[in-house]
Amino acid sequence: MFGTLYKVELREIWPHEASDFTPWLAENINELGQALELELELVEQEASVGDFSLDIFAKDLGSSKSVIIENQLTKTDHDHLGKLLTYASGLDASIVIWVSESIREEHRQALEWLNQRTDNETSFFGVVIEVIKIDDSKPVFNFRVVVSPNEWQKTIRHTPPKSGINSIKGERYRSYFQNLIDELRETYRFTAAKDGKAQSSYIFSSGVTGITYGVIFAQNGRTRVELYIGTREQDKNKLIFDRLYELREEIEGLLGGEIAWERLDNKIASRIAIYTDGTIDDSDADLEVLKAWHIEKLLKIKAALGNKILPLVKATINS
Repeated sequence: MFGTLYKVELREIWPHEASDFTPWLAENINELGQALELELELVEQEASVGDFSLDIFAKDLGSSKSVIIENQLTKTDHDHLGKLLTYASGLDASIVIWVSESIREEHRQALEWLNQRTDNETSFFGVVIEVIKIDDSKPVFNFRVVVSPNEWQKTIRHTPPKSGINSIKGERYRSYFQNLIDELRETYRFTAAKDGKAQSSYIFSSGVTGITYGVIFAQNGRTRVELYIGTREQDKNKLIFDRLYELREEIEGLLGGEIAWERLDNKIASRIAIYTDGTIDDSDADLEVLKAWHIEKLLKIKAALGNKILPLVKATINS
């Protein structure tokens, strides 16, 4: 009546760690981010750290924190623990992720000890990668988080009491974005993020490195939802923007309202934005209305542009 569930040896799927597993993990970094409740974006694969090479260097878009990821297809070992700390120091990482087949008890304790001893700006994660099949089904992968920081304890221990106008405004930003991402995650599955930040913007992955969706509280009492085209290459950014602009009539029809096409010729990046009036100092009732507006426009901009971005990037690279 029921099939038999069993684990697949990782090397049956990825024969070589460096040439098979690391590239696959880099391509599927969004899946790892969902397991960790982070908005991860790839920065560099095999990043140089002195004489060593880090498997994956990334960033958390929600907080703009640097992320290092070290992976192995075997049980954790002391060699990789040493590398992990070396890379964290060399790249001044705030989020440290160790992905492996299994995590030894002494290494689990080491990661938990690091989480307890470091401040609330540094987080250590231990993640087990599993591949599962039922009878002759296709294999399915799963990221199982074994170690994660106890953010509540860190916040209580290290965050000073809030005081002053800047702290009050920061708390309003944090509360607003917390409510925003909670609804985006729970109702629309738009993001895996769970941690609102005391900052004037929140960035979400598009699935394409260097291109993001964002909610921004700008100057002069304005706020926007945007598609931000910010790869490292200015020429590529302008070409992607221009090719999207060629589809202007179609895109504006899908998005509705007035669209700002901001090529930003004097900057590396470009963006497509939708603006409205609003500040974080508005009343709670007005912020509820603004949150609904932000969500509506985020969903629309992703629906209108999500399937166009990757083909445009590939076409730009190959042109």
